[in-house]
Amino acid sequence: MNNSPLPRQFALDIGRTPTPSLNNFLAGENLALHSTLQELVKSWETNAPRPVNENPLNQRWIYWWGPEGSGRSHLLSAIGSAAQELGLKYFPLTPNEPISWVRLEEQLSTLCAHHQPSVITVDDVDRLDERLVACLFRILNAIQGSEAIHIFMAGNAAPGTLTLREDLRTRLGWGLIFQTHLLGDDEKIQALQQAAQARGLVLSPDVLPWLLNRFYRDMPNLMALMDALDAYSLETKRAVTLPLVRELLQPK
Repeated sequence: MNNSPLPRQFALDIGRTPTPSLNNFLAGENLALHSTLQELVKSWETNAPRPVNENPLNQRWIYWWGPEGSGRSHLLSAIGSAAQELGLKYFPLTPNEPISWVRLEEQLSTLCAHHQPSVITVDDVDRLDERLVACLFRILNAIQGSEAIHIFMAGNAAPGTLTLREDLRTRLGWGLIFQTHLLGDDEKIQALQQAAQARGLVLSPDVLPWLLNRFYRDMPNLMALMDALDAYSLETKRAVTLPLVRELLQPK
């Protein structure tokens, strides 16, 4: 397997990468989570209340966890994009942008008083530093008492095994919890075929099986390769065949 650094062509300026959405997510073993998110979006579209269950937070408080490449970040971006398309307020939070957390906290009391849904996503919960852990703790406490704020969080492990303070780990599990799973080889090929079609790429039949045997097997790198193939095919005005793929991956 080729585990050397990606070749120079991966640095090409690529502007046609499809935005992550629920429609272009291949669920595989993540069908339960995918279906739950789709149902939530439908309830936002119709402004219809969802059936009340044993835990009301289940309707607007979800944490999912799994290995890198299992769709964690894709689904967070997808639910955020769906919220924006419907005109809902959307706050994406990551460990790398602490200013976004400050801005959200400044608006939190106003959001809690609204009946209109708003959406918060928190990626890479496992990488939060002490300050952001305290911030997320305050945010979750506020959301618990609100009526319409939805929060979606993702990390690399189940709440109980995260190396975070105990009171936050407990709160992460107050709503629904899902584990995300990596795609099998057949599912990866299907997902890559969908990605190619979304970019208008026609791949020769031997390209994808060859990539799975010779290239990185995780979906982020494989999707990055779809982008690079797209750009390189346009640059060279050639079809995406195995010789072109080998040429792209040849270290310069």
